[in-house]
Amino acid sequence: MTASLSDNKVMLARLILLAAAASLAYPQWINYPTPGIPRTADGKPNLKAPTPRMADGKPNLQGIWTTNSDYFKDLANDIEPNGVPMLPAAKAIVNERENNDHKGDAMAHCMPPGVPRIDTSNSGDALHPFKIVQTPQLVVLLYETSSNSIFRQVFLDGRPLPKDPQPSWLGYSVGKWDGDSLVVDTVGFNGRAWLDTFKGHPQTESGRVTERFTRRDFGHMDLQITIADPKMYSRPWTVTLPYTLMADTELIETVCENEKDSSHAATK
Repeated sequence: MTASLSDNKVMLARLILLAAAASLAYPQWINYPTPGIPRTADGKPNLKAPTPRMADGKPNLQGIWTTNSDYFKDLANDIEPNGVPMLPAAKAIVNERENNDHKGDAMAHCMPPGVPRIDTSNSGDALHPFKIVQTPQLVVLLYETSSNSIFRQVFLDGRPLPKDPQPSWLGYSVGKWDGDSLVVDTVGFNGRAWLDTFKGHPQTESGRVTERFTRRDFGHMDLQITIADPKMYSRPWTVTLPYTLMADTELIETVCENEKDSSHAATK
């Protein structure tokens, strides 16, 4: 008896998330009150409190954030059907990945998710949030992912993006403030990562990702993501993802040791 395409998608997602499953059962410092969080009369975090500010007046983006797992499956989840301006090459790649049950996904072999999929890497159960650590000159993003704990550095010291970067999974990131939004530009990808999991939207070494972080209030943040990749898309396209603050908890290390299990995924 052969498995259906939808069954195989579920199997792949389970394989990708398997390595971090322990973090759901054993989170670090669970229910320890996070210092500095405003609270309601009953002691619960007040997620609707005003956006906090740093000493320099910039919005304080620090905290642990998570989003809906639908974007991990399909980054263009909120875009109308056929809204992603794919060139024929991109359409062929997406069709091939869907028809072959996504067997070529490097993340299933413990490789990093890439950008922006790393921003969405979760199971809907807050298995894979990320933490923002902010200074005036540098923002660090710490990730729980099923491909081992990894991080990104966003430099705010005025340096330009490299002209000839060494290709990498997460690229090179620089940022600047535009009003109350932190705008991050990233280039220098190796072209091996996917933008999402079930669709498998492609990314090449020519890709550029622009992320716009806007904290709406204490507990809610919008992340606008713009994909520009002239080898795969006829024009840049943009999605906006909602994030929620996770209070009174902490990240936990994730170690991917289950890449051998990927060979056991059901296939057609």
